[in-house]
Amino acid sequence: MALSFSMLDGERGVVVLFLCRVLFSLPFSLLCHGLNLALLSLFALFLDIRAENCASLSRFRTRPGASSGILLGAVTLPTLMISKLTQLTRAYSLHQIELQELEHMTMQYWATSGSCFGVLIFLCIVVLCTPSATRSPRPCSVWDATLSLFCIASYAATCCVSLAAISHTGSNTVLKLMWELCHGLAAVKLLQDLLNTFPSCASIGEVLLVTAGLVLYFGDMLACTIAKVSGSLISADMVSIKYGIRRSEISIIIQGVLLGLLLFPMLFKFVLHIWEFSSNRGHSAARRCSEIGRSVLFFSSLSFILVVIVPSWMQFVQDFHVHPLLWVCAFVFSEPVKRLSLCIYWVALIYASVLRFYNISKNSKLERILLRKYYHLMAVLMFVPALIFQPKFLDLAFGAALAVFLALEIIRVWRIWPLGQLIHQFMNAFTDHRDSDLLIVSHFSLLLGCAFPIWMSSGFNDRPLAPFAGILSLGIGDTMASMVGYKYGVLRWSKNGKKTVEGTAAGITSVLAACSILLPLLASTGYIFTEHWFSLILAVTVSGLLEAYTAQLDNAFIPLIFYSLLCL
Repeated sequence: MALSFSMLDGERGVVVLFLCRVLFSLPFSLLCHGLNLALLSLFALFLDIRAENCASLSRFRTRPGASSGILLGAVTLPTLMISKLTQLTRAYSLHQIELQELEHMTMQYWATSGSCFGVLIFLCIVVLCTPSATRSPRPCSVWDATLSLFCIASYAATCCVSLAAISHTGSNTVLKLMWELCHGLAAVKLLQDLLNTFPSCASIGEVLLVTAGLVLYFGDMLACTIAKVSGSLISADMVSIKYGIRRSEISIIIQGVLLGLLLFPMLFKFVLHIWEFSSNRGHSAARRCSEIGRSVLFFSSLSFILVVIVPSWMQFVQDFHVHPLLWVCAFVFSEPVKRLSLCIYWVALIYASVLRFYNISKNSKLERILLRKYYHLMAVLMFVPALIFQPKFLDLAFGAALAVFLALEIIRVWRIWPLGQLIHQFMNAFTDHRDSDLLIVSHFSLLLGCAFPIWMSSGFNDRPLAPFAGILSLGIGDTMASMVGYKYGVLRWSKNGKKTVEGTAAGITSVLAACSILLPLLASTGYIFTEHWFSLILAVTVSGLLEAYTAQLDNAFIPLIFYSLLCL
């Protein structure tokens, strides 16, 4: 059965509109990349529709009430990379960047695309090979297999042509194809592990987005490490140590700390098994002593990882002349008045806001979704001044905040004495249907939604509004859409949904109003306005419609979609 327009529900229709906007904006030099993205999108759309019409993917326990989200999850990061690649192509044509940086971003695109396509092949195998116990074999199975094989073969062809175009020898092409294949295999393994470890916490599309991001981020980190060990194994044009925007001291510090925190639970679980096996918990006093010992073991292991192991890797790959923690202190105190004042402002705002909102959550009948939007507004107050006047310090602050969030979530999940239960009770005051007792992700998605466009804009950026994509879409657009829709919304986008036309219109209008205020402010600081209003209106509208229709975690997807459109 051929794919028809009737199969394009609201979310899929907006994603297709988004993809068309990106594909029609690509320069001729990225024609092969655009064809590859179109094949990836077609394959993802096919699987998204099949997942809705069959129960073969029910083996994965996903978040209740959410659609599979395969199309949105599969195309978001590759489209983001190709939009950034379009931006760098403009810069290279104007001789504003080196060729190595363009090739580095090309490899980033293919690594991301390979991760997503590898997961799609895995899901396709599950869909096509899982027997149905409730009905006879589908008559369209031949069409399904034919379409799948066509997409896979065409994808491989476009991949080989593109990688050969940026390689000087055949061995380089083979090496890069193997590197992309490794990304795909790692993504499949990681996706299965995440779905099994955190059941009912996310949809397949949400896990796919996280999986592709982690594989890309730490694959880049692994390539940097291997290149440092032996420069002959991976060529400089692939690793791009000299030109890559992720090679600054701040980015290396963030990478190392995040990797240490993400790997720490596995190490602690192993050590904890040994501890519990050797401890005697026969009576209450012994159990209390064991709980305290477990806590001491946790914090001592975590400190060893963050103070000794992770900084050792940082000094190896980046040639820090001092301990990275001392480098951070020196960086902060290089402009003590501005940066310490900003820290004091942040701490005061967070303390006042959290205390106020927590009391409201306990004593008020206010809808929790509206209460959470106050944190979106708080993000605007925190990040906009820092982004305008201290962008590098904000990069580091985002990494520190993410590290704190990860550490607190690990403490909460493991119920580490004495903070674990307290953190769990506090976080439960702000959860909604997209969170679970096992994993609370809303604060992560808000922080990363604001931070990722800023991190992506750390290198070359000729679109002044692009770094503000997360702050504008989440802090202003999403907040106004929820508040206006809740109080005044009447016309709903769908019969079963809660999103209203009035809320979406308010969100789009508020973002455009904020842009009209922000642009003169940026111009006064030296930025040159290069964004056409038609493109800006289209970007705001598409991201606003996605917020109205998607059943996925919108904090994670909307900023990336908005940023991709702003880069074009």
